[in-house]
Amino acid sequence: MKKLIPVYVRVPVIFFFVFGAMEYFIDSGEQPAFIRYPMVSLFLFVFLFLLIAIEITISAIDNITYQLLTEQQKTQLEVVATISYKESVWFKNLMQKLTKTEPIENELDILLDHDYDGIKELDNNLPPWWVYLFYASIVFGVIYLVRFEVMGADNQEMELQKELAQAKIDVAEYMKTAPDLIDEKTVTLLTEPADLAEGKTIFMTNCAACHRADGGGQIGPNLTDDNWILGGGIKNIFHTLVNGGRDGKGMISWKGTLKPKEMQKVASYVISLKGSNPVDPKAPDGEIWVEEVVAAPAEK
Repeated sequence: MKKLIPVYVRVPVIFFFVFGAMEYFIDSGEQPAFIRYPMVSLFLFVFLFLLIAIEITISAIDNITYQLLTEQQKTQLEVVATISYKESVWFKNLMQKLTKTEPIENELDILLDHDYDGIKELDNNLPPWWVYLFYASIVFGVIYLVRFEVMGADNQEMELQKELAQAKIDVAEYMKTAPDLIDEKTVTLLTEPADLAEGKTIFMTNCAACHRADGGGQIGPNLTDDNWILGGGIKNIFHTLVNGGRDGKGMISWKGTLKPKEMQKVASYVISLKGSNPVDPKAPDGEIWVEEVVAAPAEK
């Protein structure tokens, strides 16, 4: 095997086999494993270094061993290697199929008459591999011409434009339902007890200091009545959480602290506090806000 496959083929094949196996078995997301994980790059570098070092060592040992042989042993070794390599049945059959060469004994039969300064030529046929490749190129050219010039199939630029357009549609669809891409236009009111419980926990951690644990209001306004400074309802409350309150004296923006899904839950919990009648609530601030109800289309 070592003599059949040259070192400049053997080393890259072994290295890229290991490289491909690591990329296949290591989950690195969209990035290649050797970029995302520095240890993978280090391992591949060390592996390649050792692989080359082993090849150099083996070659040196072979050379030293060969030099220690007598001339007769060297001749015998070369004869055996030549016979085992070129006289093997599979090799002869393969080369004959690929080249269709004439045996050296038949060269006089295919020798051309012309002579250029002592240089003569043999009338050999073109190798089958070359002929088949030439025919395949013709078939490919015809198919390419018909597909793109006659039938008007998409070229690479058109395919790219279509893929980009489809990607925009896919991103828009994803953003409609992605929990961490909610905005004030797509946010909806949550009513499940589990969501409201999580919203209460967030409220107690981040909002109770200004609005009291019961939402009755302290530094911030009362959240249990019908009065709102910047508008009530899930969309307005979510907008206030994301962008903050009035400049200079309102609530800070929470978009750097809470995720959109968390703000949706705490906003839903705040709405659930309406009418809870806390003890000693703060006086109403803002204006009475009434949820607009969109009328359903009349049936015909």
